[in-house]
Amino acid sequence: MKKILFYGMTGEKMCFQHILLNALDLSAAGEEVKIIFEGASVKLVSIFEDEKNPLYKKAKEAGLIAGICLACSKVMGVYELNEQTGLPMISDMSGHAGMKPYLNAGYEVISL
Repeated sequence: MKKILFYGMTGEKMCFQHILLNALDLSAAGEEVKIIFEGASVKLVSIFEDEKNPLYKKAKEAGLIAGICLACSKVMGVYELNEQTGLPMISDMSGHAGMKPYLNAGYEVISL
């Protein structure tokens, strides 16, 4: 079994939807998959929540979303909205969501 972390940086909804599609597909194939919202992608969380995006909802319910960058959420003005989702706010790397814990755990990191 592979371990894959999708480290989403893009704030473009269509691009992030492909992260969700791939994460769900790989998870269904038995791979261990996690997703982190980092950079501009933190602005998409509340959009996905508001529109009840089916891919996002399925990934969230499956426990694939590891969390959201705390520092970027604050800088982008969406901290309160993101906190309301119940997803973890990650700040292990100077306030940002680091890759190191996942690399140390044997994950392959894919950043889009």
